[in-house]
Amino acid sequence: MEDYKNLNHSRWQCKYPIVFIPKYRRKKLYGVIKRHLGEAFHRLAQQKECWMEEGHIMADHVHMLLNVPPKLAVSSVVGYMKGKSAIHIARHFLKRERNYAGQAFWARGFFVDTVGRDTELIRRYIAEQEKEDQRLDQIEMPWIEAKGNNKKD
Repeated sequence: MEDYKNLNHSRWQCKYPIVFIPKYRRKKLYGVIKRHLGEAFHRLAQQKECWMEEGHIMADHVHMLLNVPPKLAVSSVVGYMKGKSAIHIARHFLKRERNYAGQAFWARGFFVDTVGRDTELIRRYIAEQEKEDQRLDQIEMPWIEAKGNNKKD
């Protein structure tokens, strides 16, 4: 049996794979920001009584497997994490002023799904996402290259 959690009157296991991107899908998540964001996401999830089971930060998007108690809406937790992390980035890395809201870092919206019983499959998908993105970047498009070679000068 999976590890279920308990509240006063309920027993639950609510896991959600979540994906969100920086504004305009710019490749901003690398180096020092990437390391600090991982820690920040873990802290922010704990502040909302949630926890990340798996997470991976790519240059242009974030994948995470988030456990959210049924008393909370997933959208409010993700909104909180995106908002607070944007403020953290603005203050620590962009040297913005004290009252900066950080509203210009993450794109609006996010992707969320339910895991159901196949948690291990989702964990593997998130863990192997970087390899898959690199593999897809290497795919050649012969029909585009063929058009380029057929041009008459």
